[in-house]
Amino acid sequence: MVKVFIYPATSLILSDMVARFGHEPLGSAIGIRERIQTPGFESPPLQITPEEPKKGLKWAAVEVPSGVRGRMAVYGPLIEEAEAAIIIKDPDYAFGCMGCARTNELIQFHLRNKGIPVLDVAYPTSDEEGVGFVAALKEFLTGLETEGSA
Repeated sequence: MVKVFIYPATSLILSDMVARFGHEPLGSAIGIRERIQTPGFESPPLQITPEEPKKGLKWAAVEVPSGVRGRMAVYGPLIEEAEAAIIIKDPDYAFGCMGCARTNELIQFHLRNKGIPVLDVAYPTSDEEGVGFVAALKEFLTGLETEGSA
């Protein structure tokens, strides 16, 4: 089993596909679950403490807006855990919305520069592209099993 960071991190469809192939999906649900289950958070739905933007400094410079640093406090530890990543280019909002362009750029930068296997695939816009999309995901995810067992 490989820990696979999914982008967009809010995509339940992508998370489900990764899990169906026997891997652990790393997305926002994981980071948010930790915050919801931790006593002391009093600001739903944000689930962030004033300390989170400070923690985000590990992944983003001090000049970066605090919202980006706060989001990176959620996504940064997941990126560090990731052993592989799937990045969907130009996804439809219904597929999974990330909501912050600068955070998105930073997440993709960290994933691509980590030295892990990364599948970069365009969001499908037709039935034919959808079939190719699923095939690419299947090939990538089954290939991770082969790499991990070697």
